[in-house]
Amino acid sequence: MSGTGSLDYLEANVADWTRQADDQRLAGRRAWAREQPTWGIFAIPDAEVGLLPTDVGGLRTIELGCGTGYISAWLARRGARPVALDPTPSQLEIAGDLQREFGLRFPLIRGAAEHLPFADDAFDLAISEYGAAIWADPYRWIPEAARVLRPGGELVFLGNSALSMLCAPEGDGQPAEEWLRRPQFGLHRLDWSEPDCTEFCLSHGEWIRLLRSNGFEVLELMELRPPVGASTRYSHMTYEWASRWPCEEVWRVRLGTGGRPD
Repeated sequence: MSGTGSLDYLEANVADWTRQADDQRLAGRRAWAREQPTWGIFAIPDAEVGLLPTDVGGLRTIELGCGTGYISAWLARRGARPVALDPTPSQLEIAGDLQREFGLRFPLIRGAAEHLPFADDAFDLAISEYGAAIWADPYRWIPEAARVLRPGGELVFLGNSALSMLCAPEGDGQPAEEWLRRPQFGLHRLDWSEPDCTEFCLSHGEWIRLLRSNGFEVLELMELRPPVGASTRYSHMTYEWASRWPCEEVWRVRLGTGGRPD
């Protein structure tokens, strides 16, 4: 599938995140204050999944769809040189306020992961927790991530599992069900009406094809399970469902030392 289509979904997605600014400020402050990172909607401790490299000192990192910038804050505290990018002005405003509150500084760039305003080979690590991982068209942002990573650089992204999207009702925010609601073949773009927004998700086979075609080697696919008794503030998922089937997945990939295909 070609990645040359329009970004017709971007304006609606930015508007949706702008409406959530008050909640995002509260959630962002909690995430910035954490001494140990947690991941996903069930706040799985990094000690259990190890998504952040143990040694990031001096690494040039880019957070794709940074929201309030908490992942970049975690990386900065570990000695990385992060840059955080997001298309939503209110998110970047919150991130700037939290930088001042917590005494951390790193560049905050307004932009979309589908059109990264950076030179080739600019970063050692690209990372996204939701953000670009579900809100940007993968046929456009994956080639861009490959372009701005140096050969041997890593990409880590976390988003909804393919299975959870196959079981999601038509109304966004309703809990995933115990049967398939849509076909897997052709899974790509999901347009929701309440709220008006668009998410993206691919099957595992299609992810592998897309990643390999852009020069990435798949290091690991992690299907996440919440800690026993965990809860989430998100209405689209329940602990009961997520304890039986993976609701989130993480891809860890590395750009080949030969770089990107021509």
